[in-house]
Amino acid sequence: MGDSDTNVKQWKIRRLIATLEAARGNGTSMISLVIKPKDEISRISKMLADEYGTASNIKSRVNRLSVLSAITSAQQRLKLYNRTPQNGLVLYCGTLITEDGKEKKVNIDFEPFKPINTSLYLCDNKFHVDALKELLETDDKFGFIIVDGNGALYGVVQGSSREVLLRFTVDLPKKHGRGGQSALRFARLRMEKRHNYLRRVAETATSLFISNDQINVAALILAGSADFKNELAQSDIFDQRLASKVLKIVDISYGGDNGFNQAIELSADTLQNVKFVQEKKLITKFFEEVAQDTGKFVYGINETLQALEMGAVELLIVWENLDTKRTVVRNPANNEEKIFLTGLTEQYDESKFKDPETGAEFDIIEVLPLTEWLVNSYQNFGAQLEFVTNKSQEGNQFQRGFGGFGGILRYKVDFQDYAVVDNEFDEFI
Repeated sequence: MGDSDTNVKQWKIRRLIATLEAARGNGTSMISLVIKPKDEISRISKMLADEYGTASNIKSRVNRLSVLSAITSAQQRLKLYNRTPQNGLVLYCGTLITEDGKEKKVNIDFEPFKPINTSLYLCDNKFHVDALKELLETDDKFGFIIVDGNGALYGVVQGSSREVLLRFTVDLPKKHGRGGQSALRFARLRMEKRHNYLRRVAETATSLFISNDQINVAALILAGSADFKNELAQSDIFDQRLASKVLKIVDISYGGDNGFNQAIELSADTLQNVKFVQEKKLITKFFEEVAQDTGKFVYGINETLQALEMGAVELLIVWENLDTKRTVVRNPANNEEKIFLTGLTEQYDESKFKDPETGAEFDIIEVLPLTEWLVNSYQNFGAQLEFVTNKSQEGNQFQRGFGGFGGILRYKVDFQDYAVVDNEFDEFI
């Protein structure tokens, strides 16, 4: 299982990226500022002061005031830091235009969850988030070569995704049963074709896994059902830079895509830090609890949230793109609060937000995506939180078959004993 805290931080960055990418402003009033870990705050402050002087000469009054306001906000945020944090600093300041055409000021500053290797200062009509994306893309990338007597497949596993880069088939002659000179000639031709095939496998590996004279994967896994993989590893034809990166040689029963999937599973120990493998292990553990009917599992939003409130959830597993909104309302007559769960884009049913007896409208206290509420609250219930994708076979099954929301429990829970009398959680659609 991966580091739950890192997983949550990565989810926060993904959500922030989506929000920032959607934002647009008038003119060049949106500032993106990324500061490397060892850069001096004083240098950045001076740079902003210089930029303020330059912006004072912008001819358009509206744009000038917007840019100056954004620079001032960035300067104020920077004053909160005596020195650049250990992992660097990211600031986004500016005025954006909302969907209904109104102006809204945005000021965001934070230390990334790991060191950021980019310096950036840009004034534009949008926020620039490539540096944030790089934080998520620097998971180790592993190369796979699946090779047997029928052909070769090349793939990579990075984070939660697997990708087939290239595949080709080969028609090698089988061993010959006849004797005499024809058998010798046939054996020679067979060895020659085999050698040429291995040469093609090796040269293709070089073209795919070496870019600009640099190896573009953290390590290589060789896999196959016959002896080709071992011959390749020991061959002088195989680029020695790649040979030095071979972490594991795996025996598999299949070629092609099935062989790729099997090679990933059999390399799991080697690929411990790859999120794809962590995700498969995590969800497989959940599936095992379900298959064995241990009673120490829960799925579906209503029952999982009940178990969470009880402190019974040890591990909460949530699909990262869960489309659910959590709304808290209060009845002004008696201060009683209710929670409603609906689809993110679902229109409000106004009858839900009224007292059925008096018709008085409830006050809306909070509206948040359920995922965001969980990120802010899961530790209060003593649970671990893991976000998963639907990119792996297991992740896709969890999302489609279990609604992308479930958990592993500390102990069995009989949900009939804990029925929610006031229907606090609306049925999830």
